[in-house]
Amino acid sequence: MGDRWLGGGPATTHPPLARPLHRHLNGMEQLPDPPASSARTRCARTGPRGRSGPALLRHRPFALLCGEQIASSVGRQVTTLALALLAVTRLEAGPFGASALMALSYLPGALLSPFAGVLVDRARLRALTVLLTVLQVLVVGSVPLAAALGRLGLPQLYVVATVSGALTSMLAVALQAALPRVVHPEQLLPANSALTGARTTGQIGGPALGGVLVGLTGASTALLAACVAYGIEAMLLLALPATLNTPAEQADLRSESRTAALRAGLEVVRGERLLRRQVLAGAGFNLGSGAADALFVLYATRDLGLPSWQLGTVYAAFSVATVLGVLLAGRFAATIGLARATRICAVVAALAIFLIPGASLGPGFPALLAYQFLFGLAATVWAISMTTTQQLVTPPELQGRVAGVLQAALIGTVPIGALGGGALAAWLGNVPVLTGGATVALVAAACLWWR
Repeated sequence: MGDRWLGGGPATTHPPLARPLHRHLNGMEQLPDPPASSARTRCARTGPRGRSGPALLRHRPFALLCGEQIASSVGRQVTTLALALLAVTRLEAGPFGASALMALSYLPGALLSPFAGVLVDRARLRALTVLLTVLQVLVVGSVPLAAALGRLGLPQLYVVATVSGALTSMLAVALQAALPRVVHPEQLLPANSALTGARTTGQIGGPALGGVLVGLTGASTALLAACVAYGIEAMLLLALPATLNTPAEQADLRSESRTAALRAGLEVVRGERLLRRQVLAGAGFNLGSGAADALFVLYATRDLGLPSWQLGTVYAAFSVATVLGVLLAGRFAATIGLARATRICAVVAALAIFLIPGASLGPGFPALLAYQFLFGLAATVWAISMTTTQQLVTPPELQGRVAGVLQAALIGTVPIGALGGGALAAWLGNVPVLTGGATVALVAAACLWWR
């Protein structure tokens, strides 16, 4: 979800569960033991085996990944907010135009993620992540340059959103594949929890920073701050161990066709019933919430009249809720079981979306704050089970491909929901479409309760 979509983030939110995931499933399919690592993929795992956050943070490669998550999150949050505000307030994009901007940012991930997974498993991972981040600086930086020259228009924003989305999706796949090569399998849950905390730090500051910069300097100039954040991210990635430049896939397997390589990743997803169910529910949820989120900035600024600082605060509320979710989810799941916690939180996250159209009935700012808070808190546990399950059951040499397949399946419905929601909103209005999107998300989340 940018960082909001199920499956959309580089290391999706995870709470600090104290025991391996399969011991918390309580009635859902149990996970097999994680596949053994080859010498080739164990090379970067030199850190302490302690499961606590402080022990992991003493491991330099993991600490670098945490720093990368903060910088990357700030950059993405400022970029997303500034591009949307440029389209709506400066270039006067309508409902479909605003929805198309968001759809184009996710469409490359839906189309390219499986192929990105093949590339990640075969490429020099550190070099690839640095290259993707440097390209992000150049792409996003083209917007303030064009604005300064008086040449900025909606077509350029669409191109920037598309290319930036492709780079973000490829980097997300690469980082999901990198984490199991940096920490031991039993450390994945606390590692993902620590990465979530790091990323959420950027998510809290990013929207607020973006909102203030937009108000003081304008949306195009605010993108320069995003470029600085991406530059810092590139330097942190460059400092990762050179051992990550050893391809995960063995040399004698790299000659197989891309189709065969993709099929190997797909078989892992098809063979795990738990993954299949969560992917199907997540894809349906993203269809409905994609329609709602595509209209969010337009609805908040035009229909509700929120100024840029309130909009930034609303986005920051999501990140604050995510921090609380990370802190509370482990105990919650341990008390009632991860399976039941996942089902409950999926439904609560879907119900929270109804607060968006509900904001039109009263004070909009408090209602949208409540939506972001409830959604961020409830979505945390759901997102945890998918990414950690994926990393535990996937063989090391297939991490990139499985991450790519899952990302494509999960975010592939986002642009469909966004474009459909934008087209319908131009005809029916924002509130009916927002209500319909929330209903679709609720039905999809309820599927997790079906046996």
